[in-house]
Amino acid sequence: MKKTISKLEAKKQIKEFFSEIKNKNPKQIKKIKRFAMAYNLPLKEKRKFFCGKCFSPYRTSKIRIKNKTKTIICENCGAKNRWKIKD
Repeated sequence: MKKTISKLEAKKQIKEFFSEIKNKNPKQIKKIKRFAMAYNLPLKEKRKFFCGKCFSPYRTSKIRIKNKTKTIICENCGAKNRWKIKD
C-alpha cells in the first residue's frame, strides 16, 4: 500500500530538493517534477532552475537579456528557454 503525505509535507520536500539543485542529476529533477504534479503543486519560479527539455540544472549556461526577455541556452542540449522580465 502506498504511503500518502499531506500537501504541506510535499511542499517541504520540494523546497528541500531545490535548495541543493546544483548537485542533482536529470533523473532526480524529472522525478521531483512528477512528484509536484501528483500533488497538484505548481513549481512557479523553481522551474527556471533547470532545462525544460533535458531536465539538467543550469550551471554555466549562456544568458542573454534583450527587449525585457531573458533567454537561457542550455549547455547540455542547446535548448532555449525564454522568460519575460518583470519591471
